[in-house]
Amino acid sequence: MLGQIQQLDSSLERAVEAYDLANVKLAHIKHDLSVNTHNLVVAKRSLKNAQRELSSRLVDLYTSEGQDSSLAVLLGSSSLDDLLSKMDAVDRVSQQDSLVLRQVTFFRTEVQHRQRELKHAHAEQIQVVAERAAARASIQSQLSQRRALLSSIHNQIAQLRIQEQQRQAELQRELQQRLAAQNATAGQNALAQTVGVAPTPPIGPAPPPSNGGVVAIAEHYLGTPYVWGGASPAGFDCSGFTMYVYAQVGVSLPHNAAAQYGYGSPVSRGSLAPGDLVFFDGLGHVGIYVGGNSFIHAPHTGDVVKISSLTGWYASTYVGARRL
Repeated sequence: MLGQIQQLDSSLERAVEAYDLANVKLAHIKHDLSVNTHNLVVAKRSLKNAQRELSSRLVDLYTSEGQDSSLAVLLGSSSLDDLLSKMDAVDRVSQQDSLVLRQVTFFRTEVQHRQRELKHAHAEQIQVVAERAAARASIQSQLSQRRALLSSIHNQIAQLRIQEQQRQAELQRELQQRLAAQNATAGQNALAQTVGVAPTPPIGPAPPPSNGGVVAIAEHYLGTPYVWGGASPAGFDCSGFTMYVYAQVGVSLPHNAAAQYGYGSPVSRGSLAPGDLVFFDGLGHVGIYVGGNSFIHAPHTGDVVKISSLTGWYASTYVGARRL
C-alpha cells in the first residue's frame, strides 16, 4: 500500500509540474499578446498615414497637368543649367514617390504579419489553458485516490509520521552543525588573512561562493506545507520552493523543475556541494543539496518542506544536479 502511495505521489508531482509549466507558458503568451497588440495598433496607424500620403501625392500628380514630366521639363527649359536643375527636381520627386509606395507596402505587410501572430498566440493560449485544465483535473483525481489510500492505513501512517518527525529533527541538527562549522571556518579564515596566517582547511564540503547563503535560507522554511502551484512561505511545491529560495539571492528561476534543469552548469554526483539543485524522477522533482548526502525539498501533497537523504527511491530516480 505504501508503495502505491509513493507511485501516486510521483505521478501527482509530475501533474503538478505540468500545471506549473502551463502557467509559465501562459505568462509568456500573455506578454506576447500584449506586445503584438500594441505593435499591430502602431502598424495600422503607420499604414494609414502612409496611405494618406500616397493618396495626396496621387492627387498632386493628377492635377499637375504633367508639369514635372521629363518631356515638359525638356521643352520648358531655357538653358542647359535650367534643364539639369529641373531634371534633378524630377528625380527627387520620383524617389519620394517610390519611398512612399515602399512605406505603404511595408506597413501593409507588417499589419498582416501582426494579425497572423495574434491569431497564432490566441490559438496557443487556448491550447495551454486546456493543458492547464487537464493537469488540474488530473491532480484533483489523484488527490482523491491518495486520500482514499491514506484513510485505509490510517494507523500505520500515524506511526510513520512520528518516526519521520524524529528523523527530521536529527537531520536538522546535523545540518545546523555543518552550517555552524562552515561559518566558524569562514570566520577563522577571515581572521587568519587579517593577521597573515595560513587559513584553516574547511570541515566537509564548502558551499560554492555564490550559493553560500542558499542552504540557510532554505532551512528557514522547514515545515512549510506542500501546496501544488505554491511559490511562497504560505506553501510550496518542489520547483516553487527552489525558485523562491534562489530568488532571495538574486537568481531568477522558472516555476518548473524540467525548465530549471536548463540553468547553471552540470555537477557530478561525487562533486555535489551545498546549494546545488538536485533533480529526480525524470526531471519531475527538484530539491536543494545541503551536504551530508541530504537535500531539502517540498516532497508532495500532504507533506511539508523537509530534509531527505539521497538514498532509496531518491537514489534510484536521481537524474543529475546543476550549480547556479
